[in-house]
Amino acid sequence: MKKMKYNLLALVVLLVFSSCEKEFLETYPTTSVSASDALASTGNAYAALNGIHRIMYVQYDAQGQAGEGSNNLFRDYMGEDIVFPRAGGSTAYVGIMRWQDHRNVNDGDTRYVYRYYYRIIANANVLINGIDDTPGAQSDRDIIKGQALAYRGWAHFQLVQLWGKRYDANAKPNNQLGVPLILTNTLEGQPRATVEEVYTQINQDLDQAITLLAGYTRAGSAAKSNFDVNVVQGIKARVALTQQNWAVAATAAAAARKGYNLMDNNAYLAGFNDITNPEWIWGSRQISDHNTFFYSYFAYISANFNSTVLRTQPRAINANLWEAIPDTDIRKQCWDKTGATVPIPPGGAKVAYQNKKFLAASSSLSIGDVPLMRAAEMYLIEAEALARSGDEVGARQALFTLVSNRDASYVLSTKTGQDLIDEIMFNRRIELWAEGFRFTDLKRLNLPLDRNGIPNHLAAIISVYDIPAGDVQWEWLFPQDEINTNAQIVQNPL
Repeated sequence: MKKMKYNLLALVVLLVFSSCEKEFLETYPTTSVSASDALASTGNAYAALNGIHRIMYVQYDAQGQAGEGSNNLFRDYMGEDIVFPRAGGSTAYVGIMRWQDHRNVNDGDTRYVYRYYYRIIANANVLINGIDDTPGAQSDRDIIKGQALAYRGWAHFQLVQLWGKRYDANAKPNNQLGVPLILTNTLEGQPRATVEEVYTQINQDLDQAITLLAGYTRAGSAAKSNFDVNVVQGIKARVALTQQNWAVAATAAAAARKGYNLMDNNAYLAGFNDITNPEWIWGSRQISDHNTFFYSYFAYISANFNSTVLRTQPRAINANLWEAIPDTDIRKQCWDKTGATVPIPPGGAKVAYQNKKFLAASSSLSIGDVPLMRAAEMYLIEAEALARSGDEVGARQALFTLVSNRDASYVLSTKTGQDLIDEIMFNRRIELWAEGFRFTDLKRLNLPLDRNGIPNHLAAIISVYDIPAGDVQWEWLFPQDEINTNAQIVQNPL
């Protein structure tokens, strides 16, 4: 399949040679080598694995294409809780907010997202399918293969949520079309697997990864860029929540957060940029040598980096959501109703409900560690899954553990039924703002997009206020490059 040159064989195995395993785990590799070199030893394979870690945050074809952090923003721009508050400010990514770009087969960002996840899958497949014959200790082969499987399962999960129809637990098997399921790197075009088939493989990959990573302890300055059992359990919890498998979601979420403490209030206001935060389970570690400048996640979401985008169009929170946060909740201080206390870049604008949750290293340095999974999310998954399965006592307790950490005045909820679920989802929106969950939350729950009555959304900016649940617009269109080079692909409804 010639398509492979476009996405699935966008195979860049990144490798730096070193003398010991510990140094491999601490390396930030930058040199491209062949797959055969990557599989010459477990030491080389570790460095290739580090290359996949780096794929998660390096720059791609255009500004604002900085790996998973940028993808998180794309998904949240499509919700109602990130606001572009200035009519005369930068209009970068307005097309995503307007639900136009993901329905444009020629859009560069849609092409980038699709190619990005298949690039990770292709690199992971090299390790999955070749590591068993690589010279080295079996324990090292298990660690490498386990992490590669986790990457492959996670990347397919990200893809199927965007390009497939939502998973419906009441309609098994979910025979609606999903995405191409790539388990080997082939030059033959692949058809779309069903949503059920994709989720079956995702769960198989994650379960095998959990087995292979049992007993593995991450080490080194970039430890949390690696997958261990906790991270994989966290992904499994996300997958189960999307499949409405409440029991598995709750159990996996509790397992994922084991050993991770919620951050204190001082850390909560420190800028969400430090992987050493005790609450972070998984994240991308960045150093100044790998500054992505105007491509960075923090160049598009931080309060303080000196980019045209953030100077002229600082990010704000849905005013209604912010007003509903109790004044005693530390999370309310992540935004400023007047903008007065926000550490803006030189010449930057101050606006109502302005974001200061995310801070870059400085106004001239856009680096920051990218949060990919936190213990707070796991408490929220556990609470939601328990509430939806009828264990309201357990749900209230999981929610209390989280929210009482953020708000000393919070008391154990007495709500029941939908009111309890609404309280959990309200806290999910506050806690995970700009971390990439709003679009997929609405889609998995079969809810509409509703931006009506939000006073700081501007009609001239967003254009779109309502998207009905189940509308074809919830499915991203496959890029034209994919259509042109893969005769077996079937486009989503236009």
